[in-house]
Amino acid sequence: MLKQICFFRKRADMTMDEFMDYYENQHSQLAKKSGAKPAIPNAVRYVRRYLVPERNPITGQIHDPGYDCIMEIWWNSREDFERSQAIIASPERLPMTRADEERLFASHDNPVVTCIEYDSPMGPNGEATHVDLRYGN
Repeated sequence: MLKQICFFRKRADMTMDEFMDYYENQHSQLAKKSGAKPAIPNAVRYVRRYLVPERNPITGQIHDPGYDCIMEIWWNSREDFERSQAIIASPERLPMTRADEERLFASHDNPVVTCIEYDSPMGPNGEATHVDLRYGN
């Protein structure tokens, strides 16, 4: 399993509510609306995490983390990830994506990383824990 993480800053003239609404109802649906099937080829999961700065319990200060959203996508392999990146950067798709991102993000110059994760056992008896993702109702 490979996870990609992207860090995004909203445009300065957008409220957080406007940013979240556009991302959820337009940008995250862009590939699907253009007829791409699947929207993100070989992706296993696609999540947007909107950041809400909170008071630091030690200093009492609220710090700007520098980003408004962390986007995560999981793939089963590095090859699936690289194929998806090539499709996104293809001359057929790139102009549409760039134009839509200009309506949403402060810049196209956003950090993109892959993530290596290690889980710590957090169960009451030291056992591994997990989160069940339920689809549907």
